[in-house]
Amino acid sequence: MANTEEHHITAFDPSSFFTLHDYNGNGRWEVDEILRTYGLMDESNKDVPLSKRDEYQRQLTGLLDHNGDGFVSRNEFMSFVANGGTLPDLGTGPGHHGDDEYEYEIHHWEKYHDENTRLEDLNHPEDIEHFRKHDEMEEAEERLAKLDRMAIVQENIPAKFRKSS
Repeated sequence: MANTEEHHITAFDPSSFFTLHDYNGNGRWEVDEILRTYGLMDESNKDVPLSKRDEYQRQLTGLLDHNGDGFVSRNEFMSFVANGGTLPDLGTGPGHHGDDEYEYEIHHWEKYHDENTRLEDLNHPEDIEHFRKHDEMEEAEERLAKLDRMAIVQENIPAKFRKSS
């Protein structure tokens, strides 16, 4: 059920698993938290059709939400596990819990790299994609900083209000 290696734990503990995946810390799993746990909120699953996401949502809430209130409480999850329940593998990948940096670190860096990795060793497709995203974010920040320094940004003025040259 849980990837203990990914979570840096030695054994599965249902209560800790529940807490780890209660991303907003409100004591219950909401639908978006369940979908996030299964990686369905991640860019890597952007091509999963909405109908399939809805199907997964119905399947998982049907398994876990015993009182039908649209949420999964800790007690519902603990009861599910105590009765021998295991979360199904929906084939959506390892699940995603954090931002891109966290995901890259736990799903790639820890598996293939370490503190001795040299820059020239970062040549896996995942490394290249990761650093490409960093480059794009830096370029976007530079564009915004440039716009912030401008007194007037002509592109923001609707054409009907611009002076014709």
